[in-house]
Amino acid sequence: MSDSASRADNDRVTLPSQAPAPGDTVTDTVADVVSAALLDDAIRGVHSVFQPIVELDTGRVVAYEALARGPVGPLERPDALFAAARAAGRLAELDEACRAAAFRGAVDAALVAPLTVFVNVEPEVLDTAPLADLLAIAERAPGHVRVVMEITERAIAARPAELLRTVERVRELGWSIAVDDVGAESMSLAFLPLLRPDVVKLDLRLVQERPGPQIAEIMNAVNAYAERSGAVVLAEGIEDERHLRTARGLGATLGQGWLFGRPGPGAAPGLTVGELALPGAGAPAGALGAVSPFACLPDGTPLRRAPKALLIELSKQLEREAMRLGETCVVASTFQEARHFTVSTTQRYRDLVARTGFVCALGEDLPVEPLPGVRGAHLDPADPVRGEWDVAVLSPHFSAALLARDLGEDGPDLERTFEYALTYDRDTVSAAAQSLLSRVAPRVGPVAELPAHAPAAAAPSGRPAGGLAVGTTNAEVLLRRALEATPSGVTVVDMRLPDQPIVYANAAFRELAGLSAQDILGRNCRQLQSPDADPAAVARIRAAVAAGESCRETVLNVRGPERTPWWNELHLAPVHDADGTVVQYIGVQVDVTARVEAERALVRERDRTSAALARIQELAYTDPLTGLPNRRRLEEQVEAAIWEARARGDALGLLFVDLDGFKAVNDALGHAAGDELLQVVAGRLRDRVRRRDLLARLGGDEFLVALPDLHPETAAAEAARVAEELVASIRRPVPLLGTEVTVGASIGVSVCPADGVVFADLLHRADLRMYERKAASRGAVARAATARAAAAAVPPPAAPVLG
Repeated sequence: MSDSASRADNDRVTLPSQAPAPGDTVTDTVADVVSAALLDDAIRGVHSVFQPIVELDTGRVVAYEALARGPVGPLERPDALFAAARAAGRLAELDEACRAAAFRGAVDAALVAPLTVFVNVEPEVLDTAPLADLLAIAERAPGHVRVVMEITERAIAARPAELLRTVERVRELGWSIAVDDVGAESMSLAFLPLLRPDVVKLDLRLVQERPGPQIAEIMNAVNAYAERSGAVVLAEGIEDERHLRTARGLGATLGQGWLFGRPGPGAAPGLTVGELALPGAGAPAGALGAVSPFACLPDGTPLRRAPKALLIELSKQLEREAMRLGETCVVASTFQEARHFTVSTTQRYRDLVARTGFVCALGEDLPVEPLPGVRGAHLDPADPVRGEWDVAVLSPHFSAALLARDLGEDGPDLERTFEYALTYDRDTVSAAAQSLLSRVAPRVGPVAELPAHAPAAAAPSGRPAGGLAVGTTNAEVLLRRALEATPSGVTVVDMRLPDQPIVYANAAFRELAGLSAQDILGRNCRQLQSPDADPAAVARIRAAVAAGESCRETVLNVRGPERTPWWNELHLAPVHDADGTVVQYIGVQVDVTARVEAERALVRERDRTSAALARIQELAYTDPLTGLPNRRRLEEQVEAAIWEARARGDALGLLFVDLDGFKAVNDALGHAAGDELLQVVAGRLRDRVRRRDLLARLGGDEFLVALPDLHPETAAAEAARVAEELVASIRRPVPLLGTEVTVGASIGVSVCPADGVVFADLLHRADLRMYERKAASRGAVARAATARAAAAAVPPPAAPVLG
């Protein structure tokens, strides 16, 4: 890790036990009260500790990372020390002291070849960081010190040109390059093809967090780059065996974390030493020294000729491809002059900023930031790029560039002829993109604001610069007119002022709000919020603003003094200054009341239809008298249960229940009493079966019971036992119309798979057995009646005859 906070976090954040206690975080206030003498002593006393980096397959230590520490006291922690140095304007001095301490410490601890030492460079001092003098320290060592310079992604966003030049300087010294915290932001993935690091250090959350789509996307890009370049993947934050397994799965061959050793003053004891083999990827030959992107085309590249109108369409296609690629994509382009960065271009490049990782646009009189998020630079008229029309699109899985040279013809602008090549060669595209990025101005001063309420500052050329327009007064006026003409409501909120007031509202927004500019400007936008607005949507908006993020929500607003409700599709986008602080929010509002009301009407109709369909389905599958499923529903359930039983090796029992004596009750007491009797029987069956058993009314006085999850060896006996319990329950007297009636039941039992493996076979077998039991029961009753009748027919003994 290379920034001031990360120097501490590399061995602190990865272990929760080492996290600072609440209130132990260094703030700007603490940094401001540090005395100059204390900071002097801290910079002089800075030293390094070293954390081992091991090969995951062999366990050998092949490198150490140098981590900065201050002397014992209030500035011992690196975050405190760097915050104090930054507040005092002495960051470059401290950064140099840290690297010198790392080299001296590595030499004193004999961390020399075959070992490698990883050293950081602070992003804010990239272009002034003294590096060559450190080579003398390394050369005076008893052994050769092998160096990998770590660069964090913060440098990528703020100072791309300085970063590329620093990488070139590092490689000229014979050192290697590592990019730290890869995956923490998509920017680092977008710049991998340009920086061509020898080591890719994965952000520790990739190892420690649960895998998800975002991690998969990151590893897809990292492994694609590693496969092409031979770069080594290093996983940070490995604290336990689970992290180690995850790191291996992510494709890492090197690991760093407390599982292998804590930072110490020298070599970690007990580890076998090995040598770190690095690819020396480097940059494409002559990339930074190339005269222009067009000059990066290899000799013999076929060139075509076309009017500028065609180049514009080709450029738009590349821009669309870039937006499809998303946040891992770099877009670098040149427009010759600021006047070619038109209103149409402005809208397209706003979309590019929202969808891609990094966007830069160069041209004569273009400001440092032509649009919020677009990096730019003024091109001197003598710069060869001034005569080109270039667009380069580069991502981990795609590369394309339109490289064109103006032939200097007069005539209408769109008919001017260029010679050009459209190339997909990765090395050529990388070189062209590097050539453009090496000209990007560092981000300094506040981000350009829209609309410009104050006169623009003068650019070196003498023309006005700044603002969201292209740096000319006419362009600013044109852009303001365009905002006033757009049918979407546009507002700008100043986040630096109390209560975050609206400082700009175009005509469309004033119409949407039903208020005058006087009633809108200077007031917070909450005045437009309906009391009936969705609290969840409002909370999401507030959370996004608090985090400085974009958001899109549809909320209920009110219009005019009458406070008429209307639905607002709101898109908020933050505007940052040079330090990354959100200074403004731009809001775009669209009245979508008709759409929302139509959608709600459709939902209501769909709900009514769904309820009706559900009722129809319920009637189709339910016996209306007892509320039990009918045969159709039970058949579906039993078929599913059979498949599950066969898959698990279980058995299933099917019971066919037929009431005995029901017709006599129905004939004697009437159909209403018969219906009530069936409802009582259904309730008794429901009460006696298990929750997972299936119950249905087959029709008339017949019911079905299915018993899943039976053991195959005891299924028949278990089903028979349940059948006996159901018969006993049904036989209990039932009070009906002031009297008690009693009915019996004949139950036939079948078992799957012994009696069949489909519902129809099981039902048929159970039906036959039910009739067998009913017949047997009738036979027994008949035999008993015959016996009683025979006994009654025997004549009594004859009376004695008296004579």
